[in-house]
Amino acid sequence: MGRAPQSQRRRFGRGEVLLPPTPAPAQPLSGCLDALQKTWRQEGSLAALWQDWPTLAGDQLAGHCRPLSLRNGVLTVGASHPQWRQALLYSKLQLLATIRAAGHPVKDLRIQQHHPTARPTADDPLEDWKRHPSRIDVHGIAPCPRCGTPSPVGEMAQWGHCSFCRRIELSQATAVPEAEATARDASDRDQ
Repeated sequence: MGRAPQSQRRRFGRGEVLLPPTPAPAQPLSGCLDALQKTWRQEGSLAALWQDWPTLAGDQLAGHCRPLSLRNGVLTVGASHPQWRQALLYSKLQLLATIRAAGHPVKDLRIQQHHPTARPTADDPLEDWKRHPSRIDVHGIAPCPRCGTPSPVGEMAQWGHCSFCRRIELSQATAVPEAEATARDASDRDQ
């Protein structure tokens, strides 16, 4: 059995009392963050690649390409457009060398097309509906004089009513000639 160091032993009467070890001195926060970044790089963390990506890929590529996953040393990078994918393919070896030089344990690069979804999710569906492109009109929205439905002013200026009323009007206009043609066909058969 081991014996505690002298700094942790205190004499008390005929025996000794063990004291807890003195805590390590406090380190500045920047030192802790640097140690965390080193650990990320050594363990092959995607977070470290995300953090270093603008300097690793350069300003032009970083804006259009991003790391998607890191599994077994294979980094998958997604490009937002086929031309940026092509640029990544041409500079694959140079990018891989830069990533390795930065201390990231990446063995190979896989490049694929990736279309990021930049659509924020709204908590309120009504707000999402209000921002929908079909609801936005630069000329404004006013109630339709026939049905009262909120409609773009441009529709009412063109037809005198909303597109819903216009659709009903057109369906009725095509129904009348069809009814007349059906009646004519019936009278032709009777003769």
